[in-house]
Amino acid sequence: MTQKGRMKPAKKKKTEEPELEPLCCCEYIDQNGEKNHVAACLCDCQDLDEGCERWITCRSIRPETCERIMDTVSDRLRIPWLSGARKVNITIIPPLVLLPGFLHVASWHFLLGVVVLTALPVLALWYYYLTHRRKDRTLFFLSLGLFSLGYMYYVFLHEVVPKGRVGPTRLAVLTCGLLLILLALYRAKKNPGYLRNPEGGDRSLSKSQTEALDRKGQEKTQAFSAADVAGSVSNRTGKDEPKDTSKMTAGSAAKVKDWCAQCQLVRPARAWHCRLCGVCVRRMDHHCVWINSCVGESNHQAFILALLIFLLTSVYGITLTLDTICRDRSVFTALFYCPGVYTTYSSALSFTCVWYSAIITAGMAYILLIQLINISYNVTEREVQQALRQKTGRRLLCGLIVDTGQYSRGFLRNWHQFYTLGARVAHRPAEDIV
Repeated sequence: MTQKGRMKPAKKKKTEEPELEPLCCCEYIDQNGEKNHVAACLCDCQDLDEGCERWITCRSIRPETCERIMDTVSDRLRIPWLSGARKVNITIIPPLVLLPGFLHVASWHFLLGVVVLTALPVLALWYYYLTHRRKDRTLFFLSLGLFSLGYMYYVFLHEVVPKGRVGPTRLAVLTCGLLLILLALYRAKKNPGYLRNPEGGDRSLSKSQTEALDRKGQEKTQAFSAADVAGSVSNRTGKDEPKDTSKMTAGSAAKVKDWCAQCQLVRPARAWHCRLCGVCVRRMDHHCVWINSCVGESNHQAFILALLIFLLTSVYGITLTLDTICRDRSVFTALFYCPGVYTTYSSALSFTCVWYSAIITAGMAYILLIQLINISYNVTEREVQQALRQKTGRRLLCGLIVDTGQYSRGFLRNWHQFYTLGARVAHRPAEDIV
């Protein structure tokens, strides 16, 4: 009887456990852990009701209320999917709506074009500094870049090609350039060289770093201290070299100045922790908002290649468009003086898109120029900013060139090192990184 009595409660527990019902294509689990439906996106939003009430009564809306409204909107903005509604990042939508509207308005008149094409970069910079100050990741710039490529190509096909000045060969070259841009961007968005903890054992130190810490001898100790322990530009001092590295453990590694408390590991030389990605990156250059990823050791070459292909393709597309809507004029002259371009809506829209592409191309050309200069002097953008804050770098050409003098080996050797970045082993000893 006692055994039967013990078995009955176990059966009751199995029957009392609720079974999880599969979600239909329009259902999802919201941020409160409750099942919700896409059709109920406007229901039961107290924060939105409070915000509308304060706006109608001309009272100020609290910042906390605005943040809760944005969280609720981003959580409920979903599209139906097979295993439940998928969340859509709200920062993707504004470029898809605003860019075509602004460009169409700018094509109505020359003065409207000047105002709109001036306001677009200003708004983009304002949004960049707003998100950069808050340390928020956003897909706005990635969406703007990809949609700009697609929309410029769409306008070229529907407004420029039908006029008969662009042959099949030129169109094929432009199309191949666009595909190469997408391939280079896809490669640039891959792993930039994230530093990960080992899968098992001690999470604080990797195998190669532990071996380096356990080495004995004065020469090896100094080599490790210069390249791995004190390799950070901001913290590079000669006084911080450990006297006995064999006594260093994971517990004492927190005292090392290249110890990352967030990732729980010792950073190699020139690695840095990205506050947006939340992980350390080998030879980190900067966090690029246009690809929504860091530019580091593993994708720096692809990033430069994407910039170069974009500039060549963009200049080629601008040349073909101006040669079609402003005939018998040079490209530079047609860009600033093209009489009669606003007589038809088709030519006006094409000319507006040309100027929009020219502004974006000029910005990307400046980024490429800075990158080429940094590679020639073997410095990263993060090291440049650090040197400018600490006033330790040598500035040339009104600050366009910043030479820290720490890793430069000469022009040819610097470029050879950059060329061989991707060919190196990913998990090599920290002292081999320069």
